[in-house]
Amino acid sequence: MSTTSTTYGARDHARAQAGTVTEAMPAIPASTWPDPPPGIDPAKLVWAETVAGGGYTHKVLARGTELRLTDVEGDACAHLLLFNADQPWERLNVADTVKVQWNAYLGEAIALLSDQARVLATVVTDESGKHDALCGTSTVDGNIDRYGDGSPQGASPSGNALFTLAAAKHGLTPRDLPPSLSFFQGVHVEADGGLTFTGSAGPGKSVVLRTELPVVVLIANVAHPLDPRPDYTVTPLRVLAQRSAPSTPDSPEWTASPEAQRAFENTADYLTARGLA
Repeated sequence: MSTTSTTYGARDHARAQAGTVTEAMPAIPASTWPDPPPGIDPAKLVWAETVAGGGYTHKVLARGTELRLTDVEGDACAHLLLFNADQPWERLNVADTVKVQWNAYLGEAIALLSDQARVLATVVTDESGKHDALCGTSTVDGNIDRYGDGSPQGASPSGNALFTLAAAKHGLTPRDLPPSLSFFQGVHVEADGGLTFTGSAGPGKSVVLRTELPVVVLIANVAHPLDPRPDYTVTPLRVLAQRSAPSTPDSPEWTASPEAQRAFENTADYLTARGLA
């Protein structure tokens, strides 16, 4: 029986894991993903992964990539951050995403805006309708108070702790992390300004985003901070991304609102000046 108490034993043990397949792991290359849903061309896949509850993932995606997030079992909560991959000081601005478009709720044709008034990505398909642009993600201290632990290696990791790990792999620090969006667990604003957690739309629902700039994507699949359940509850998230094309002035997202159109024009101006359009 092999042992890891020696260098040779540790090497043999590690090599024996080759070919092991678990649910929560990426497919490499992505084109080998075993069961792509309708609308996904395996040959165009650039990212295919299942993220366990309490897990995180990250990737750099080219402009015009379609990113499909799927709530596999009905209790995923995909907390999302985006950065301009070429200038990572430009990042998702949740406050502007909400106030510039006069809409507190995420859904189809909503543009995810940067702090430079440009479009990082757009929501092109939404089967869930249960999302949140107001609460951000969970914190270590908050999860310690609620669940007894918020560390990334613990049983109830916080989104902030996982984002910190993911960000470091792209040269980003905790100071670079803005408030995040979350998909698949809804929050409703009441007449008095209070927030009500509305939960999930159920298993199998997907959201498709299209990247409008090259972006760094960080995702933490953790329990929503307003989830009232006493136990840390979050189930697997499926992430599939395929090569596609960015939107054009003829795309409905461009004219979803006057504010969105201006943000797309700002994006086009930026790309033209850099010789990328």
